Amino acid sequence: MSYPQLIVDVDKFRHNVRTVVGWCREKGVSVAYVTKCTLADPILVAAARREGAALLADSRLPNLNRLSGDLPRLMLRIGCPEEADQIVLSSDVSLQSEIATIHALGTAAANRGKKHKVVLMIDLGDLREGIFFEDREAILRAAEAVVAQSALELYGVGTNLTCFGGIVPSPENIGALVDIASDLRRRFALPLPFVSGGNSSSLPLLLSGRMPQGVTNLRVGESILLGTDTAHGGPLAGLRQDVFTLEAKLVEVQQKPSRPVGESSINAFGEKVDFEDRGQMRRGICAIGRQDVDIDGLRPLADGVEILGGSSDHLLVDLTRRPACQVGDTLRFTPSYGALLRLYTSPFVEKVHFSGENVNY
Repeated sequence: MSYPQLIVDVDKFRHNVRTVVGWCREKGVSVAYVTKCTLADPILVAAARREGAALLADSRLPNLNRLSGDLPRLMLRIGCPEEADQIVLSSDVSLQSEIATIHALGTAAANRGKKHKVVLMIDLGDLREGIFFEDREAILRAAEAVVAQSALELYGVGTNLTCFGGIVPSPENIGALVDIASDLRRRFALPLPFVSGGNSSSLPLLLSGRMPQGVTNLRVGESILLGTDTAHGGPLAGLRQDVFTLEAKLVEVQQKPSRPVGESSINAFGEKVDFEDRGQMRRGICAIGRQDVDIDGLRPLADGVEILGGSSDHLLVDLTRRPACQVGDTLRFTPSYGALLRLYTSPFVEKVHFSGENVNY
């Protein structure tokens, strides 16, 4: 078995899916499990399906193409006209905001003999994707463009918060999304059953009982994967924060100064780094680096281990307070969302799943 390894506890993952789906189901809200961070890991996809996820969502077409089974596939990233045919082939529903892309989707869906569902994205102030919520005329024009295409269905509206501007979901901004959905229903005499009130950061609003009536869906990735409250930071009570553990081998343990010796310039990443002089230090190197993981997103699980930094291939740690650590030992870390994203993307990190049940569902 090779290292580094990302250890995936499938049972803890299933617990998180089951818990989030239960919270949402009580409020009449479906869950789209967002697969992008784990590259549509088929074992986790199967587990999410088993625990009640209603849709599978991803922002990358190759990931969507890996998704199989009977659950609808939701394309998360706003498309461009040139991608229209692939979007229609790879997904059942897509989030859109540009009329040019809507026209291209309509043509692609008609050529393929498919009916493609469109969710209009509304920017509620986070200033990422979507038509700005105050521009009701632009929202109406985009809706008209969807309705005019016989191969498209105006399926609903959605929004994204906290990802760029850090704007927290609230009764006021999510309420504006519900109002827009109601207005479009009246104007076009359509059901618009899909009102997607955001991502993991909307879960605290739902759990507090302040989620406006009319939201029918949330797109949840990070809270299921890491058990975190993405709106305010910290854990979400009732969820596991230890689904994923990184294990990396120590390949060097040496007594060295704590501060580099000689004239200091930029490092390999163009950074000017200052080091505190802490005297002699027992320094270790793990065989993993920035090519594989966001080092700043790792938390050592062993007391007394401190991350000093890293290069493309090496993770440097202070082992002064862990004198028993030797070359060949394994250090364990908990990854953040950004670290997990890069770990899954790296082909040099082995992914190891374990479960009390057969994980080949």
